[in-house]
Amino acid sequence: MLNDPKNYSDNIKPYLPKVPYVRNCLKAFVSGGLICVIGQFLQVFYIHFFHFTKASAGNPTSATLILIASLMTGCGLYDKIARFSGAGSIVPVTGFANSITSAALEHKSEGIVLGVATNLFSLAGSVIVFGVVSAAVLGIIRLFLAQAF
Repeated sequence: MLNDPKNYSDNIKPYLPKVPYVRNCLKAFVSGGLICVIGQFLQVFYIHFFHFTKASAGNPTSATLILIASLMTGCGLYDKIARFSGAGSIVPVTGFANSITSAALEHKSEGIVLGVATNLFSLAGSVIVFGVVSAAVLGIIRLFLAQAF
């Protein structure tokens, strides 16, 4: 019975480190909230100083957050933040920018065209395809539901 998976799981439980769930959740909440506060600050900045409307200020805000996250990834800072904050650093725009930039930087030794440019959208391609397909399916479902009621 030494190779029994159930017996192994029971025997190893006392030796496993305790996971600090509450501390991890608090760090993720605070760091993710801080990223969102920076985004809100940028949006207010674009509204007041560049006279964007509230609806149109979202585009340059997202672009600025993507640029900042990509630059921080290139400098190695975003990985340090992610190690500390965990899931809090995966705020959709900045986390996506980090994943795309990381994929491109992994292949920079292969050159700009065959390394960086080819692998820049290796992750983004599947996400964009899934987003477009799911939006189309949900749009069709909404169309049928709107006609039914």
